[in-house]
Amino acid sequence: MRNFNENTITDAVLERIKDASDPRIKQVSEALVRHLHAFVREVRPTQKEWEYGIDFLTRTGHMCDDKRQEFILLSDTLGVSMLVDAINHPMPEGATETTVLGPFFVQAAPEKDSGADISGPMEGDPMLVTGSVSTVDGRPLAGATVDVWHSDDDGYYDVQQLDDIGGDLAMRARFHTDANGRFHFWSIKPAAYPVPHDGPVGEMLEAQGRHPWRPAHVHFMISAPGFEQLVTHVFVAGDRYLDSDVVFGVKDSLIRDFVRNPAGRAPDGRMVDSEYFHLNYDFGLKQVASNAQAA
Repeated sequence: MRNFNENTITDAVLERIKDASDPRIKQVSEALVRHLHAFVREVRPTQKEWEYGIDFLTRTGHMCDDKRQEFILLSDTLGVSMLVDAINHPMPEGATETTVLGPFFVQAAPEKDSGADISGPMEGDPMLVTGSVSTVDGRPLAGATVDVWHSDDDGYYDVQQLDDIGGDLAMRARFHTDANGRFHFWSIKPAAYPVPHDGPVGEMLEAQGRHPWRPAHVHFMISAPGFEQLVTHVFVAGDRYLDSDVVFGVKDSLIRDFVRNPAGRAPDGRMVDSEYFHLNYDFGLKQVASNAQAA
């Protein structure tokens, strides 16, 4: 086959991949070709626009390293990450809703005992976080792994400022729930922040007339044997960006008051000599399908 034109090229490409041995690769490849070709026919790019698109993707790749994932950021800001999340995580009643992972998760978070202060050298309003992890029917899950991370009160994560804070991770840790499924820790209250917008994604947002801001939140990744891993945030009630989150991640069930408390004895028994904020959230985990069917 040769001499392809606007009307015949798609079928020619589909013909070339029809013998793919893996059915899923064949399905994905065919759908990609059909939709990508349809997109090109709809927008009818000039040669310069095509070149710009290639350059945009190239620069997006160049921005990726062990501290920043520009492609995840691109997926997030185009709503793709939340679409994939919605497709893959339908939740039963009692299970905490999911949201995006975000670009600042770190695998090697330090292990901490419940009650630890994870703020490190960061300054800000003290924050006590208390929570529990249970099944959808309320049975506590002992020994569940709880990864937490959040920004400082200027909206920056530790990995964005390691040189300035001495090279150690802060405002992130890994905890394990106690026999009653509970955990707690201290840190500082996070602030709303703009996603990194000094690269291709920021260029795209500006061209689209969009702001780069996310409402203030704390990230949680929670896992326990026999249950689906939960990736979610808890958002600060009243934040001005709740209805325009640049990555479309806000859900009503994930919004909570970060309650301002006077100095004195905190719920965990600690004496606090200044005002502090308290966030409490009870998380419910969904059983993996095989376990749920056997239960």
